[in-house]
Amino acid sequence: MNKEILRIDASMRVNGSVSRELADKLVAKLTEQPNTNVKNRDLTQSVPFVDEAWINANFTDPAERSAEQRAVLAQSDALVAELKQADTLVIATPIYNFGVPAAFKAWIDMVARARETFRYTENGPVGLLEGKNAYVIITSGGTELGTDIDFVSGWIKHVLGFIGITDVQIVNSSGLMKDQQAAIERAESSIRAVA
Repeated sequence: MNKEILRIDASMRVNGSVSRELADKLVAKLTEQPNTNVKNRDLTQSVPFVDEAWINANFTDPAERSAEQRAVLAQSDALVAELKQADTLVIATPIYNFGVPAAFKAWIDMVARARETFRYTENGPVGLLEGKNAYVIITSGGTELGTDIDFVSGWIKHVLGFIGITDVQIVNSSGLMKDQQAAIERAESSIRAVA
């Protein structure tokens, strides 16, 4: 049985991106196992933002959606489908101005969908994507993970947990402007330790 890896690159830089280079190393490590397939989702390739038409289509019962509403949700449906198919996520994101890149937030908005990746119950929301694991590579220039100005690592873990992915390992490559070599070596050490 094949293992499916979904790699999500959120850096808007293609060349010279530390998060992409670290993701290359992590994916290489994960694909040492036989029968492993990798699907790449590069967020420099347009991900739409939620707008009024999307909201109206999403909140319309699927059986009652018009052809136009189905077209509005088509890319979101495709992103949800590839997420559901994945066994493992590799997310590589920098921190931009204390948050994630807008394209990564747009991706989250496209895949965090009631009845698709989570559902509401009498006891609150329940994630529907259990049994998956995620590696999240986070790079930053000056924001150190685990400090008072780290608004990213906890948010990502919360969002993934919200849709049912609770086995999340953060690969920390923060503080690149302070000591780039140390930040990269710390991340590479975490990658080498992946079983």
